[in-house]
Amino acid sequence: MAYDDLQMPQSDAAPRLKVLVIDDSQTIRRSAETLLSAAGYAVVTAADGYEALAQVADENPDLIFIDIMMPRLDGFQACALIKRNPRYAATPVVMLSSKDGLFDRARGRLAGADEYLTKPFTRDELLGAVRAGLPARAA
Repeated sequence: MAYDDLQMPQSDAAPRLKVLVIDDSQTIRRSAETLLSAAGYAVVTAADGYEALAQVADENPDLIFIDIMMPRLDGFQACALIKRNPRYAATPVVMLSSKDGLFDRARGRLAGADEYLTKPFTRDELLGAVRAGLPARAA
């Protein structure tokens, strides 16, 4: 193996981008976490909107994926609360939904979402949404 083929250990590299995945489905959270971690992102998860708000404050993620339909505090409400806070207003938010209707997409935009990803998603779609949300830093 040539010297140029060696990769630097993660500790010497730039800090990994942190992605928060919010979904009440454990399967979706685990799938997204596995795919994003394999791509080199640090991943934090939350099961509902209230837990998400705490994770946003504690973890200060670089990008947020949030499911629309969740108990207690839905994705639209949680997104709007995140975007109303000046500290997190610039944090990209990608709405996740099994619905692909124009009304849901429009409602997501009104809540402050930057992108919209339909479930089930592929690895390429998920990573594409990250690149679209963080074009300058995600490449």
